[in-house]
Amino acid sequence: MTMDLSSARTALAGLLDVADLHDEALQTLQERVQLALDRKTKPQGSLGRLESLALKLALIQGSERPQLQHPQMVVFAADHGLAARGVSAFPSEVTWQMVENFLAGGAAVSVLARQHGLALSVVDAGVKHEFAPRPGLISRKIGWGTADALQEPAMSLAECVAAIETGAGVVRSLPGNALLLGEMGIGNTSAAALLMARLTGESIDRCTGRGTGVDGPALVRKTEILRQVLARHADASDALAALAALGGFEIAMMVGAVLQAAMERRVIVVDGFIVSSAVLVASRLAPAVLQRCVFSHQSDESGHRLMLARLEAEPLLALGLRLGEGSGGALAWPLLESACRILAEMASFEAAGVSDREA
Repeated sequence: MTMDLSSARTALAGLLDVADLHDEALQTLQERVQLALDRKTKPQGSLGRLESLALKLALIQGSERPQLQHPQMVVFAADHGLAARGVSAFPSEVTWQMVENFLAGGAAVSVLARQHGLALSVVDAGVKHEFAPRPGLISRKIGWGTADALQEPAMSLAECVAAIETGAGVVRSLPGNALLLGEMGIGNTSAAALLMARLTGESIDRCTGRGTGVDGPALVRKTEILRQVLARHADASDALAALAALGGFEIAMMVGAVLQAAMERRVIVVDGFIVSSAVLVASRLAPAVLQRCVFSHQSDESGHRLMLARLEAEPLLALGLRLGEGSGGALAWPLLESACRILAEMASFEAAGVSDREA
């Protein structure tokens, strides 16, 4: 049976009811936490962004002393039919090969997850490969890669809804109160650029970047292909319709993961351009998800700075990264831990017997 937008939203209604955190009780909590930060043994505001991060974590958890428990790094992987058009510098086979690398512990995010004590799971959302079952792999394949979006919608609405629901289910199955998102999928910077252009109104030229390394004439060709895809799906303006027509299985699953994590008031650590595109879609479906998001970094992918501006997000780091995988989230993780420790362990002027008066 063909699904329409109305029935798609009805199917997802339970995930879209993300509460606004800005109520009267939270305002009182915000005042208490800000006072606690101001009374620490330091000049007011001298820890800069670390103080605002501590305050955000407190508000997400509704606690004066937020704690990060059992953090989960979840990497969603899938293939894209549009990759056959040459929009990437690498062939689609690299998607499954990198999944194997994640599971073997050899990828950048694998190394960083080990370093910082992050539980790493890899979700097969729609890779064109059959993986042998093993620890760390979550098999949730919706299809063997999306369709070529230049010819037809990347997904049907039913597939899109199934992917969103599946991503939410993955989060429900995992412990902890912090979710770090990563992705893998040759061609997915194209899908992210398409979603950004459609949902923000930015030109595709400003949204399209090098991805895996295309440059010069190849970048011009990539941009032109994406322009044609947008024209092919000009009627897909609603967030769900755009996600189905232009997105990928891994991006749709991340939308579901973001919605579920937001409902559970988990801290959501956002990686780079592709993860941000999933957050963009999720925020159009349930705006309050942004209140639970910590944006780890500004990537070197050209459209990411513009996307962060549209999301009114302040990234913690700017290291020139454009790897994806969740690598930026893992690198930023110690800052979140430090912010919690400042609130919990740093002495106040009163407790330390230190004068807070100016000389």
